[in-house]
Amino acid sequence: MRKTAKKNKTMVTFELPAEAAGDQVVVVGDFNEWSEVTNPMKRRKDGSFSVTLSLPTGRQWRFRYLVDGRRWANDWTADSYEPNSYGSEDSIVVT
Repeated sequence: MRKTAKKNKTMVTFELPAEAAGDQVVVVGDFNEWSEVTNPMKRRKDGSFSVTLSLPTGRQWRFRYLVDGRRWANDWTADSYEPNSYGSEDSIVVT
């Protein structure tokens, strides 16, 4: 995950390595009301997936990756992790 702050916004690049990916990946979280369609990620030549989003600065955001519409994955480089109400953990990014 890469972050760059500008004028109360932080550009966050979410990245999922090829070995954790499938055919389609969507980043889902607080920032898009956990929508499973709003932020699809693009496959890179190396098979990994990425998307860059502009998020308000000064917040902590929960998120996960939805792989192939059925499998959840966390970010290996998240700022931290917090338990969720489903018995697993959400990735956290701080902007």
